[in-house]
Amino acid sequence: MSTHDQHGSGRHGARPTRTRLLATAGAAALLLASGLAAPAAASAAQQSGTAASAQTGDAARAAGGSDDKQGGKVLTVAVAQSVDSLSPFLAVRLLSTSIHRLMYEYLTNYDPKDNHVIPGLATKWQSSPDKLTWTYTIRTDSKWSDGQQATAEDAAWTFNKMMTDDGAATANGSFVTNFAKVTAPSPTQLVIRLKKPQATMTALDVPIVPKHVWEKVGDLSKFNNDKTFPIVGNGPFVLTDYKPDSYVRLKANKDFWRSAPKFDELVFRYYKDQDAAVAALRKGEVSFVAGSPSLTPAQAASLKGDKDIHVNDAPGRRFYALATNPGAQAKDGTKIGDGDPSLLDERVRHALFMAVDRKAIVDKVFQGHAVEGQGYIPPRFSQYFYKPTAAQELAYDPAKAGQLLDQAGYKKNADGKRVGKDGRPLNYRVLCHATDPNDKAVGKYLQEWWGKLGIGVTLNCLDNVTDPWLAGKFDLAFDGWSVNPDPDFVMSIHTCAARPQTPKDTGATDDFICDKTYDELYARQLAEYDPAKRADLVRQMESRLYDLGYMNVMAYPNAVEAYRTDQIKSITTMPSAAGNIYGQDGYWSWWSAIPADSDGSSDGSSSTGVVIGIVVGVVVIAGLAVLFAVRRRATAEDRE
Repeated sequence: MSTHDQHGSGRHGARPTRTRLLATAGAAALLLASGLAAPAAASAAQQSGTAASAQTGDAARAAGGSDDKQGGKVLTVAVAQSVDSLSPFLAVRLLSTSIHRLMYEYLTNYDPKDNHVIPGLATKWQSSPDKLTWTYTIRTDSKWSDGQQATAEDAAWTFNKMMTDDGAATANGSFVTNFAKVTAPSPTQLVIRLKKPQATMTALDVPIVPKHVWEKVGDLSKFNNDKTFPIVGNGPFVLTDYKPDSYVRLKANKDFWRSAPKFDELVFRYYKDQDAAVAALRKGEVSFVAGSPSLTPAQAASLKGDKDIHVNDAPGRRFYALATNPGAQAKDGTKIGDGDPSLLDERVRHALFMAVDRKAIVDKVFQGHAVEGQGYIPPRFSQYFYKPTAAQELAYDPAKAGQLLDQAGYKKNADGKRVGKDGRPLNYRVLCHATDPNDKAVGKYLQEWWGKLGIGVTLNCLDNVTDPWLAGKFDLAFDGWSVNPDPDFVMSIHTCAARPQTPKDTGATDDFICDKTYDELYARQLAEYDPAKRADLVRQMESRLYDLGYMNVMAYPNAVEAYRTDQIKSITTMPSAAGNIYGQDGYWSWWSAIPADSDGSSDGSSSTGVVIGIVVGVVVIAGLAVLFAVRRRATAEDRE
C-alpha cells in the first residue's frame, strides 16, 4: 500500500518509498550523478511465447504501442497494477505515485546514483538555529504546462491544503502534521514553521500542484483528477489520456527545466495477466515489463534467452509479508470489520509465524530471487536494517508453534482441528492478490503448514483487496511496501494516528496497528537529527513491530524486470550500481531512457549513460548534519 501496494502499496505498495540523506553543514556541492544500466547483449534464439497477448492490433496501438503513426518515439511499459487515483492527494499505489513523480515536481529529489538529496523545485534550503523554521528557494525556470510560472505560492497552497483539509491529507498527511505555518513571502521563497524539529524536511515526498488549477476543485476527497486532459503539471511528462484499468498516456514535456525526455511519449499499459504482458514484450508490443511488481522466476528465465531482451535482476527495495488483523478499530474506538478474535492473542500470532518456513519460500517460490525476511526494512538500506536477536527470533519451529497454541487454549480435537473454548475450529481467511502468482503459491504452503497445526486456511484471492482490507474484513493478508531510503513513511503507517477517524473515513494505516510504545519511538525518531541515533530508534521500532507479531516479513524480493534493447538503448537504474528501473524514488528511468535508434547525442546524453550535472546549494546551519529521506508508499495492489 510504499507504494501499499497493499501488497502493498503500496497497497499494496503503495504504500511506499523514502530516502535518507545527508547534507554537510553550510556547504554547496557540485554533484554529478551518472550511470545508466547498459543493456546486456542478447544471446540464443527466441523462445516460444508463454501466452497470447490480451491486447494486439488496433487495441494495442490505441493504448500506446511501441510504434507511432505520427513518427514519434513511444516507450510502452506493461504493468500489473491499475491506478487507484490520479490525484496526488489520494493516490497510494506504486503505479500512481510513480506517475505523479513524472507529472509534478517535489521540493527535493534523490540522486539516481546513491539516493542522496538533490534539488527539485527548490534549489536550496536553510534551517534556523532552533531547527523550527525552514526556508526554501524556489527555482525560476520551472513552468506549468499551461505556460504559467511555478512559484512558492503553489507549494504553500499544496501544504496548507493538506494541513486544513482531511481529504487533501489522505495520502501524505503525515508529512504536515507537525507543520505550524506555511507561507510564501515571495514567488521564490517558501517558509515552513514547525511545532518541533522534524528530520524529514529535505525529504518531503509531496507532489506540488498548481494552485490556479486545484483551488477550483471542490471536494478533494472525491476528486480523482481523471476527467480533463491534458493535466497541468511541471514534471518531465504531461499526462494526456487515461482509461481506467487499461492505460495511462503521457507526453514528453519539451520545456522541462532539467531537459526534455528522449522518448516523445510514455504509456503505462495494464495487463491483468502477467504472462500476457511477457508475451507482449516478446512480440515487441511493449518496451518494458515491470512485473507484479516483479517477474516470476519462470518468466525471467524464459526471457533471458530471447534476442533483444535484457532482464534486470537486482536487490529490491520491497518486503513481502503477512499482515494480521489486530482487531481493527477507528481512532474513535469503533470496531471495524470481523477479524478472528483468536489473533488478538500474541501467542497465536507467534505460533502462526513460527510455522512459516521462510527459507522454503525463498528457495521454492522465488527460486533464489529474494532474501529471507527478518526485520521490516530490506537489507538494501543497511543503516536501518534490523535482525532479531537469537532469543527474540520467531524461527521456523512447527513443534514449538503447536505448544504455543496449546498454551493459548487452542488445542486439537478428535479430528485434529484446533478449537477454542467455544468449540469452533480455527479457520483463517487470508486476503491475496489475484494478479500476484507469489501470493497464490505461498498461500498453498500456508494451507499445508498451518493445516499440520490443525488450522484451516481459506485463500481469498481478489483483483481488489483494498476494499475488504480497509473494511477490516480479513484475518490475515499478503502485504508489501516499496521502502524509501528514509523510513519515516513506512514506519508512520503503523502509528495510532494513521487509523481512520471513524469507520466511514479512510486512514493512512497499513493494518490498523496501534501501540503506545511504538508511537513513542516514532515521535522520537522523527525529531532526531543525529543519523546514528535516529537509525537506532528506527531499529527499536522494528524490534517492537517484530515482537508484536502483527507483521511477518517473509522475504525481500529482488527487482526482476525486462526491456527490449531494440527499443531502449539505455536506461537508468536506481541505485546505478545495481538497482531497479520501475518504481524509483524519482523520474530518472523514464526521463533518461534513450531510444534504440537514437544517436544519444542530444542534451548531453550518450548511449552508455545519462550524466546529470546538478549544482546543489544546500545551506544548513553550521554543525548540523542532516539525515533525511523520502517516503512513498507503494505497496500491494500494491498497497504498495
